[in-house]
Amino acid sequence: MKIYGLKNCDTCRKALKQFPDSSLVDIRADGMPDGLLEAAYAEFGAKLVNTRSTTWRGLSEAERGGEPLALLRTHPALMKRPLIERDGELFLGWDQNTRAALGAA
Repeated sequence: MKIYGLKNCDTCRKALKQFPDSSLVDIRADGMPDGLLEAAYAEFGAKLVNTRSTTWRGLSEAERGGEPLALLRTHPALMKRPLIERDGELFLGWDQNTRAALGAA
């Protein structure tokens, strides 16, 4: 299982603590694997962009109106976190539904 997020994100650390055998991929430092961002956007759509983040609030109206995938490539911290990949299946966020689907306590 791979957890895509930021190493200093509390939510990503909670997910990593729950699944110590998984690995955290820091999307700011390491980027996203080819095709994963597109696959995640195809599955989750606009929910992939965290419009409640400080990064989002710092963007101009023109930037906010840009193409979501381009925004996420330019500003990785805009991605809702964590994005979890397990056996080709994607999960977004760390809510109760995601934890239940992954078998987390």
